[in-house]
Parts: sequence; C-alpha cells; structure tokens
Amino acid sequence: MSRTLSSLLGLLGLALLLVGLNVIVEETWPDAELDLTQGHIYTLSPGTRAILAGLRQPITLRLFYSRELGARAPFYDGYHERVLAMLEQYARLAHGMIRLEVYDPEPFSDAEDKALSFGLQAVPVDQSGTQVFFGLAGTNLLDDERVIPFFQQERERFLEYDLTRLVYELSNPKRPVVGLMSPLPLDGDPRLMMMAQGRGRAGQPWVATMLLRQSFTVRNVPLDTWQIDPSIDVLLLAQPQNLPINTQYAIDQFVMRGGRLLLLVDPLSSAEAELPGPGGMPQTDTTSDLHTLLDAWGIAYDPNQVVGDLSGAWRVRAGPEDRMSVTDYVPWFNIRAGINHDDPAMAELSQVTVADPGFIAKKAGADITFTPLLTSSPRSGLIPAEKLRFNPDPAQILAGFKPEGGPRVIAARITGTLKSAFKGPPDPPQGKERPKDLPPFKDHTDKPAHLVVIADSDVLADRFWVRFNDFFGQQDAEPFSDNGPFIANVVGTLAGSDALLGLRARGSGSHPFTVVDDIQRRAELQFRRTQQDLQKHLEETEKKLASLREGTGQQGAAAAVLTPEQRAAIEAANREIIATREKLRAVERALKEDIDRLAMELRLADIVLVPALLTLVAIGLGIVRHRRRGQART
Repeated sequence: MSRTLSSLLGLLGLALLLVGLNVIVEETWPDAELDLTQGHIYTLSPGTRAILAGLRQPITLRLFYSRELGARAPFYDGYHERVLAMLEQYARLAHGMIRLEVYDPEPFSDAEDKALSFGLQAVPVDQSGTQVFFGLAGTNLLDDERVIPFFQQERERFLEYDLTRLVYELSNPKRPVVGLMSPLPLDGDPRLMMMAQGRGRAGQPWVATMLLRQSFTVRNVPLDTWQIDPSIDVLLLAQPQNLPINTQYAIDQFVMRGGRLLLLVDPLSSAEAELPGPGGMPQTDTTSDLHTLLDAWGIAYDPNQVVGDLSGAWRVRAGPEDRMSVTDYVPWFNIRAGINHDDPAMAELSQVTVADPGFIAKKAGADITFTPLLTSSPRSGLIPAEKLRFNPDPAQILAGFKPEGGPRVIAARITGTLKSAFKGPPDPPQGKERPKDLPPFKDHTDKPAHLVVIADSDVLADRFWVRFNDFFGQQDAEPFSDNGPFIANVVGTLAGSDALLGLRARGSGSHPFTVVDDIQRRAELQFRRTQQDLQKHLEETEKKLASLREGTGQQGAAAAVLTPEQRAAIEAANREIIATREKLRAVERALKEDIDRLAMELRLADIVLVPALLTLVAIGLGIVRHRRRGQART
C-alpha cells in the first residue's frame, strides 16, 4: 500500500512540477515555443515577425469557423486549430496591435449575419440549406477590409503567406502603383478600333491590363525617359524593342534604387506580328531584348531561339495540301506540370499558355538566386526564330522538331544584390540635353533586388488565354488559361514588402497514407494494362463494324438489302462490342474495389493493429517486470 501511495504522490508531484514550469516559462519567456512538426509548420518566418513587430496601427482579425463543418469533415477541425494557433501567435507577437475575435456562425445568428456582411463564403453542407463558414475578416482604424473568404485546403501550405499578406495590406492600405512601359497596345489601340467600326474586340484594352487595374493603380510610362517616377512600386516592361540608351539607364537606376521589375522579353511576339506597322503593313521585327541590363545582372537570354514543346502543344489547322486537317504547333503550348506551385504567385494556377517563347538561365558565376516559375517539359527543344517569322508551316515545323535539352526555364524570379550596367549617366542623344535634376548615379543595389523575367510577351495577349462570347451585345470574356491571374499574382508579390517575398510554401498539416497511395498506383498500373488491351480490341471491332456497314452502301440502292452473311457479320461485331464494353466496366469496378479494399486493410492496420501490438508489448513488459519483482522478494 505504501508503494502505491508513494507512486501516486510521485505522479502528483510531477504534474505540479510540469504546471509550475509551464507558468514560469509563460511569464518569463512568453514568446518561447518548440515546434516539433514536420516542416515546422507552426514556426513563423523572420519576415512575418518583422511585419508584426512593425505594426503602427491596431488591426482587428475576426475568425469565423462553423463547428458543423468539423463534424461533417474532420480534416477542417485540425486545419482550424492550426489557423487559430497561428493567429494567436500573430496577436502575441504584435504586442497589442492585433485584436483577435473568434466566432461560431450558427444559422440565423448575429455571427452568421456578421460573416455574410464581410463577404465570407458560405458553403452548403446538406440539402436542407445548412451553411458553414471558415474564413477570416480583418479591419483597421480606417475601416479598410481584407478577407480570406474560405480557407481552402489547397492553400494550406501558404497559410502564413496569406495571413501575413492580409495583415500587411491592412497596415499599408495604399494601393500599390504599377507602371506600364510597352510598345504593345496594352490599353487598346484607337486605330484598330476605328477599323473594326465597333465590331468585335479589335483595339480594345487587353484583359490582362484590365485585371491589373482592378487591384493596382496603373500609370503609363513613356518609352523615352531619363527617370522612372520613384512613386512607382512595380514597373511592368513588356516587349522592350530598341529602347534608347537613356531609357535603359532609367530602368537600371530604378532597380538600383529598390524598384521592382517585371520584364517580358520575346524572341518572336505573335501578338505584335498581328499589329499594323507605321505603313499599315504587318510588323516584321517582333523580337525584343534587353541584353545590356540582363548581361550585367547575370541573366542569360538568347533572342534568336524559340522553345517548342510536344507536351501541351496547340492543335492548329494544317496546310491546305496536308492530308491531316489539324496538327501540333509546338511553338504554342500550354504549361501545366512546369508551374512552380511552391511560389505563392503560382500556387493556384493550373495552366499558363505561351506562344513562341524564349528561355532564360542563370549565367555562370552570377551571384543571384534564380527560382524558376514556368518551365517547359522534358519533351521540349529549340527552333530558330527565323524559321517561324514568315508564314511557318506547322507540319514542317513538327517534322523537323527535335525534343532535346529540356526542360528550359521560361519565367523565373530573381533576387540578389545587383550591379549597374552603367558606369554613370550616358551621353544624351545628339541634339538633346541630359535633365539637370537627374538623381545621383547608383552603381549597385543597397538591398537584394527583386525582379521577375518572362521570356514571352504573348502571355499578355487575349487570344492566348481568353475567348469571347457575345452575351446580348456584350463581349463576355471566358478564360481557358491562367495567364491574366499569373501576371496579376506576380505583380502582387513584387508589390509587397521584402518580408512577403521571403515567404514560401510550408508543409501541410495533413499527412496522407503514402503506402496506400503506392499500392494504389501499382494496382492501377496492372489494371490499366488490361484496360488498354480491351480498349484496343474494342476500337478494332468498331472499325471492322464500320467497314462492314460502308461495304453495304458502296453498290448503290441495290446494296440496301443485306445478305445473310453480311447481317450475321454485323450482328457478331455488335455482340463483340457489347461484350468488350462489359469487360471494360468489370475491369473498372474491380480496380475500384481492389483499391478500396487495400486502403481499408492498411487503415485498419494503422488504426487498430499497431495500437494493439503496442498494448500487447506493454502488457508483456508489465508481466515480466512483475515476475522479476516476485523473484526478488522470494
């Protein structure tokens, strides 16, 4: 009895010790934390800590989470706990500048009305109309609002980025200023509008530009200038062709002074080739380059080579003499697998379309960080730009295409301390004078520069990412690629603070059964082989049936009466098609049943068998220890 009492007292003392230690740590080191999760998903980055420490006005964050959502989908309970824990960290590190409120918006409650008033997304969970919420609304003293309508599972890896950006925008409510510098008619072309006489969208502003104007203050920057307005946060320079040396100097100094740059160069601009030149004829010189600056900044780019890609190549109309009606045009292709989803700007993009793009690379020895955003597939290769300049034949291009040397980087984010491409202000053009109020020359950046380079300007053009439908006289834009959001997202990340640019994807709080996934893939591979054989047999039988039917119609009206042999052959082919399709359905059912069975067996092993084994081991150890004590007493 005394041994049992001493054990209980020991456990009680240990519990009191742990509680005391927790109180002491909480009072002495309130910001101390220990994150043992994979990927340190609860550890805030230095950038987030800097933004929170620098808050100068109070911010109120309101978290809305319906407990009903967790009851229906248990994953969201864990996700909610992670969001709440991170927001509590934000409030603690902001030292009173962040007030956190938590609501459970039950149906017909004031909390539900408040969630709807902030524009949070209500998600129905059953046919009765019950709606749930899982979103965040933030406000500042000026009543500016920023919301996360719903915490999507797909963006869990970017939770810290999304929360920190919301806080940053509330503490810096001014809309970022974006400068547009381009010979392309990004804001529309009155000449084309007059030629179209109000029909179609010719000459209208490009949709990508309209998208930018929804979130940013956009200003046009002349192509001939000595200085970029310092109030511009991000300069979007698209298709820089034959820029005067003073404009190149202005761009260089803009970057040297901390300005952010989104540069789009192109070995062959398909969009510009469709525009009328000064004499009304189509443009012939559609190559752009900025080699003076790119070379100095450690970026390699060849304006004479176009990247082609068999993966995602557009299907276009073949030549009139080609027996095939359509063929792959490899210089125009959709990028899917080559999207870097670890970058916050690219996280939700599914497809970006490029046309006649070039490629970029980090020069040997360059002291920069080069992070690819868009990459061609391993089935890509290079095509001389001259072969594509004048009426290219898609079939000939495809026949001579060699997919080798891929993948290649088409867009990349570059950071690092850069050196100027100039030794000082250049001499002014003949007959002109250098401005007297030109800022002092800077030969390097004081802090790491941030820029994004895209070796394709056609990502901006409407025809490569939206199609227009006439809706009662209005042109309705329907996107089929994510080019516009891609540009807007990149500008958004560049317009943020250095701290935001330092944030990247974190690990997920969800850890799937990887063994189950592997077994699923192996099982699926086995069944797919059988499925392909059956599918091939089905196609051959259908061709045979089509041939039999065509044969009956080749002799005119007299052949409309089938012979018994022909009728029997057609009926046999029909029966074989029906039987093959039934086998295909059986294969698909078997695939699903086997995968479900394997998954259930492994889940039972993880959930039931492993704890049972551990329990048996613990019982066995207890029995062995009890016997040893008994032997020691005797």
